[in-house]
Amino acid sequence: MKYKLFDKMAQSTLLIAALTFSGLSNAHEADATMDPTGTSASFTGFAVVTCTNEGNLPTSYLEASVKDTDVPQDNLLINLQVFHLGSGINRAVNTTDPVSGDDQFSPTVKVEAGNGTYYLIVNKTGVGPRSFSVSYHCKAADGTHTATDIGVYQFD
Repeated sequence: MKYKLFDKMAQSTLLIAALTFSGLSNAHEADATMDPTGTSASFTGFAVVTCTNEGNLPTSYLEASVKDTDVPQDNLLINLQVFHLGSGINRAVNTTDPVSGDDQFSPTVKVEAGNGTYYLIVNKTGVGPRSFSVSYHCKAADGTHTATDIGVYQFD
């Protein structure tokens, strides 16, 4: 029991550190490993991205993609869901890195809901550890980056 608690705390600390570091760069990428012990097919990460104005330039949308950075493994893929609820705009999209371990990002998806809160869910399709990177960007209608903040609420 103590090991599981320590393991979860360590995983959360590493992910938060990765997200904090990534938030300092323009790239807005977060790297982590889902299920390091490789025993949970239902491992899920849940984060909230907040998009706000950059000066007088409002956010138009959030775009995101996911990349499997681990060794190739048959039938083990990483999925990313992005959604927004509220303000009369309820939208959800999904993308999957189609090739395990090729170090290429999935197709980029976007949700157009303006300034506000967007939700990210990352999961995998089966048992086994998976290292991955999520790329997320709040952007104005012309593609200019706007203010982007992220917080992690679940990683287990």
